[in-house]
Amino acid sequence: MTDKILIIDFGSQVTQLIARRVREAGVYSEIVPFQNAAEVFDDFDPAGVILSGGPASVADIGTPRVPDAVFSAGVPVLGICYGEQTLCAQLGGAVEPSHEREFGRAFVEVTGACTLFDGLWQAGERHQVWMSHGDRVTALPPGFHAVAVSDNAPFAAIADDTRRYYGVQFHPEVVHTPDGARLLSNFVHKVCGLAGDWTMAAFRGQAVSAIRDQVGSGRVVCGLSGGVDSAVAAVLIHEAVGDQLACIFVDHGLMRMNEAREVVDLFRGNYNIPLVHVDAEERFVSALEGEADPEKKRKTIGGLFIDVFEEEAKKIGGAEFLAQGTLYPDVIESVSFTGGPSVTIKSHHNVGGLPERMNMKLVEPLRELFKDEVRELGRELGLPEAFVGRHPFPGPGLAIRCPGGVTREKLDILRKADAIYLDEIRKAGLYDAIWQAFAVILPVQTVGVMGDSRTYEHVLGLRAVTSVDGMTADFYHFDMEFLSRTATRIINEVKGVNRVVYDVTSKPPGTIEWE
Repeated sequence: MTDKILIIDFGSQVTQLIARRVREAGVYSEIVPFQNAAEVFDDFDPAGVILSGGPASVADIGTPRVPDAVFSAGVPVLGICYGEQTLCAQLGGAVEPSHEREFGRAFVEVTGACTLFDGLWQAGERHQVWMSHGDRVTALPPGFHAVAVSDNAPFAAIADDTRRYYGVQFHPEVVHTPDGARLLSNFVHKVCGLAGDWTMAAFRGQAVSAIRDQVGSGRVVCGLSGGVDSAVAAVLIHEAVGDQLACIFVDHGLMRMNEAREVVDLFRGNYNIPLVHVDAEERFVSALEGEADPEKKRKTIGGLFIDVFEEEAKKIGGAEFLAQGTLYPDVIESVSFTGGPSVTIKSHHNVGGLPERMNMKLVEPLRELFKDEVRELGRELGLPEAFVGRHPFPGPGLAIRCPGGVTREKLDILRKADAIYLDEIRKAGLYDAIWQAFAVILPVQTVGVMGDSRTYEHVLGLRAVTSVDGMTADFYHFDMEFLSRTATRIINEVKGVNRVVYDVTSKPPGTIEWE
């Protein structure tokens, strides 16, 4: 793999979107925290570097900087927001606090030409962008010239075509900058000169070779969670090493209606992969019963999963490798690049290592992929569309969709109601238009009258969100007829629920789960 872009992360909440846009342009990209950028740069050998935004001020002492090796390597560089500011400050320009901050929708006026704008923007045009900055560049380094301005940023876009250095004060990676993806495409194709031939078929071949090189003649056990990620990982590894793989499906009793059966049917009916199905519902639910703290739920489930898996792996015997369906967002969010709270976001994943007692090496063939790329790989591998296109489901399952204490009764209510909700969504032809939909049993009960009887039962929340990348989400705008029909079915068919509400909040960048 030679065509690669390295993204140096300075702490922006949307850095992942830069990687997504680059990959959408057919070029492989990876994110590295600024603290590790110097040591990663030489080994990664990128064809270009993108500097992300971030919350720091370049004017402050000790704030993040770009490694000198980036500027001495002669590769193209694109700085975004903070990235533009530190680019300028390090190369001889000046950055100062802005008299008026710019947050949200803004417009830039194109004042000059450059390769970054080639075929997109021309001098004299006005274009919408998304700004988020409190500082601004006030003097350019030698060799640069301004190519766009905004009301509060005299250097909203800058260029040094000779050295192939560029900077933009706005965020091209977000959808609120309509031409942003094409600007990033220009950077990787026209500035860096990359072909854009990174495809899922190519990834499949590279991954199979990498798995064979890593595993050799060793045996691999794969922990199936019931979701798309671990299933795709298992099928990919099986393609690479065949009978050296055995799968263990730990059925923790926290899955959606009929999902455990579907997983078993998929692997035993469609693939000749040895599968151990462990019914561990009693063990998990007993450990969770009454537990209200969402983080403790996650860690309890993660710890138990390892315990059960380890017990079964010992029965199989001889396995040197453990396969997991770890994704790139899991890796990013499980490591606090800039000291933030992200270390707890994926706490139920064993990202970054296993208990020493297991004495096994990790095989994580999806570690470089985003969720929709995993789906694409699943299709490439021939997995059924009904399985590949399934809505995301959290590792801790229904346990985190029971805010407050977990009980068997609440899990049963939730499983039935969730199945009705998804059934109505499918009947309405909306399943593929929604990123994720699920029911939540709320930690409150209300008095109601059903027929001639007074009831005191649970309130059920329904959530459905749309998302392009799984990082930001907006609620799906159901019509009232759909909501009325769904709520009526749930109340009539699920004993223990007397009220249904629909959540119409949006979610900022980060996890789109309830808890």
